Formats: sequence, C-alpha cells, structure tokens
Amino acid sequence: MKTQLDELAELVGGQLVGAEDTPIDDAATLRDAVSGDITFADNPRLAPQLAASKASAAVVCEGFPEGDKPLIIAADVRAAFAKIVAHYRPPATKYEPGVRPTAHVASTAQIGVDATILHGASIGENVTIGARTVIHPGVCVMDGCTIGEDSVIYANVVLYEHSQIGSRVLIHATTVVGAYGFGYEMVDGRHRLSAQLGNVVIQDDVEIGAGCTIDRGTYGPTLLGEGTKLDDQVMIAHNCLIGKHNILCAHVGIAGSTTTGDYVVMGGQSGARDHVHIGEGAQIGAQSGVSADIPSGQTYAGRPALPERRHLMAFAVYSKLPEMRKEMKRMSKLLAVLSRERPSRDAA
Repeated sequence: MKTQLDELAELVGGQLVGAEDTPIDDAATLRDAVSGDITFADNPRLAPQLAASKASAAVVCEGFPEGDKPLIIAADVRAAFAKIVAHYRPPATKYEPGVRPTAHVASTAQIGVDATILHGASIGENVTIGARTVIHPGVCVMDGCTIGEDSVIYANVVLYEHSQIGSRVLIHATTVVGAYGFGYEMVDGRHRLSAQLGNVVIQDDVEIGAGCTIDRGTYGPTLLGEGTKLDDQVMIAHNCLIGKHNILCAHVGIAGSTTTGDYVVMGGQSGARDHVHIGEGAQIGAQSGVSADIPSGQTYAGRPALPERRHLMAFAVYSKLPEMRKEMKRMSKLLAVLSRERPSRDAA
C-alpha cells in the first residue's frame, strides 16, 4: 500500500520536514527498515543509527537533529508510529457477535449484548458475560464465573468456578485462573489438601500474558488490582492481594498470602516468599528474591533482595573475592613465618 509521506503526516497530525511526496511502502523498526520503509526514533541519541539506516523516512521526537532523510515530527512518537503500522497492516476484521453453533453455553448463562462466543468454547452454569466481550475457541468458563464488558479471553484459557473478571480485561492464551492453591496439611502421615473455598477476583483493565497461573484463595479471594499488567508465565499463589497498576514481568513468582501496594514493578524472574508485603511504588530488580517486607518507594535487588545501593556494594566486594582470597593466603603465610621467628627473638 504505497502512501506519500504527506498523507502519513496528516494521518498522525505530525509536522513534515523534507520531501512531502516521498513514497512509503511499509513501516519497520530501525534495525529492520529497508528502502521504501518509514521508521521511528524517539530519542535524539538515535540520530547516528537513523543516518545509517536504509529507511526512506522517519517519525521522530521534537528536537531531533535534521539529516538527509525526510522526517515527521510528532509529540508522541510511538503512538504516531503505531498508527502508521496499523495503516499498512490493519487489525484483523472484528468477529461478528453471537454464539457459534459449536460452542457449549449452559441454559442458565447470561450473555451480554454483542458478546461473541467462538467455536469450541464452554460456558458453564450461572455464568455472566458482559456486553461486547469476546470468548475465543477452547476457552472453559466454569460455573458461577462473571466476566465484565469489553473483555477478551483468548484461546484455551480456563476460568475455574466463581472467578470474577472485570471489564476491559485481556487474558492471553492458556492462562489458568482459579486453580487450587498449593496448600497441604499433614494428617496421619499424608499430605491433605487444605480448603479451596475462595476464588480469584481480577479488577478492571487488567492484562494477563500467556501461560500465567493465578490460584484461588483458601477462604477468600486472590486479587489482582485495577490496571495491573502481567507478562507471560507469571505465577500468583493463593491468597495474594496484588495492588493497582502493578507491572509483573515474565517468570515472576509470588508465594501465598503476599501483598503488594499500588504501582509496584517486579523485574523478570524475580520472586517473593509467602506472607511478605511489597510497599507502594517499590521496584524489584530482575532475578531478585524478596524474603522480607519491602518499604514503599524503594528499589531492591539481589538474592536475598537488598536496597539497591547496598546490593551493588556487596556485589562489588563479591567480584573481588578471588583477589581477596589470594591476599588472605599470602598474609597467612607471612603470619606463620613471623610466628616461627618470634620465639628465637624473645630468647635473645
């Protein structure tokens, strides 16, 4: 779909600098752009990379240095570039609302206006699904679940009984919500599963990546607060209360009954033990292990997680351990020599 650069500038409301009739065939990142593509650069430091790129034009931020390529200057570079990408690769056609004939929907389920239940989905008894929500193939929504309006549940997601999903929630494929928590009691020499009488509550505007697991509470809910975003393969154990607008990156694991404040960020492969609290606005570095409460607004890193500055100082010492070991051995030998010489000196 060949489009002139001035048309793209008008599309995104940007300021055009350079040849307005430059033909653009597609959009691509700086790394992948070829002649005929438009790319983007949202920081002036990227000027050398843009100059070396084969792209024919670029969407750039205000204050970006001009070069030999025509530019579209935009207040929000990424949003503008996303519009251009959608222009060349428009989203797939929306599904026609309605229940597909191969979907199984219980007679007691309530399906909202313009909701879509696609082939092979299973909707249990007394389920409520809000208006314009889309349920993809293979999704299993067990008895008593509720899903709000404008949510999207992708293929093969399983919602166990009585899970509560808010509006504008996005759950990617193969995620499991409401599985039994990993809690056992030792009775007569055997592990007996503890009570699994709670559920999972996911508030509005939450997004959950592919392959995540969120276990039900023992008696009450496991909760994900409004606006929280989970990357792929995140594990939330039973009774956890996750605050609003958290960011949990891939492979984060949170053990039972742990709580977080609002706006917490946990880096990839980090984890938290059970019954700890991570305060509002705290940031946990990748691969860190939280073993105690984290104060609000603090940045922690390492295993066990320590205040970032203390962690960096400890790591600096750790990196010098081989040299310190050599020095210690040298000093030990010197002390041994001195201790052998001391008696003869005292005798003299």
